[in-house]
Amino acid sequence: MGWSRQGVRLPFTDRAEAGRLLAEELVPLGLADPLVLALPRGGVPVGREIARRLDAPLGVLVTRKIGCPGQPELGVGAIAEGGEPVFDADLMRRVGLTRADVEETVRRERAELARRVAAYRGDRALPSVKDRNVVVVDDGLATGGTARAALAAVRAGEPRRLVLAVPVGAAQTVKALARDADEVVVLAAPWTFRAVGQWYVRFDQLSDDDVQRLL
Repeated sequence: MGWSRQGVRLPFTDRAEAGRLLAEELVPLGLADPLVLALPRGGVPVGREIARRLDAPLGVLVTRKIGCPGQPELGVGAIAEGGEPVFDADLMRRVGLTRADVEETVRRERAELARRVAAYRGDRALPSVKDRNVVVVDDGLATGGTARAALAAVRAGEPRRLVLAVPVGAAQTVKALARDADEVVVLAAPWTFRAVGQWYVRFDQLSDDDVQRLL
């Protein structure tokens, strides 16, 4: 259930194939001097193929999920470098949490975010997005929390145009994120969606070393 662009067959072989297919959907947008920002780790191999096709620089925009205390796999929010935490207000209300309840979790995730920024870019600053056509890339959208935080952080930098590009995303999430980007480009948006990895034949876990090599 859901939909996919004509000619797209699921599952994708791997992230690189998904990136090449996705890049072809971005070419018609005619983005002048684009900047591709991939969400590590999984978005980097996708973003690498897009950057190649668009002849664009590739950077990383580091994000971290903010898990529910005592149930860390349940993401109640996310944070992206250069931005403030973005919370799922409805979910926070349903589980009975306030922002004060997750302050310690946010602190830990900020520290891990800073560690990853240093690992991926060293002392280099995040590329400026002001007046740029920016393409934010990930390997898929489940709940969309980290993507929403990434888009908010980029939007605050005043890009000319903000595009979210993903090979696959849950249909409800894709619809919801349409409010956060100027355009969302997705190859497939199934209604039945358990996890991003189910839409790939090869969905290897990536390390920091893998990200550095791809960059």
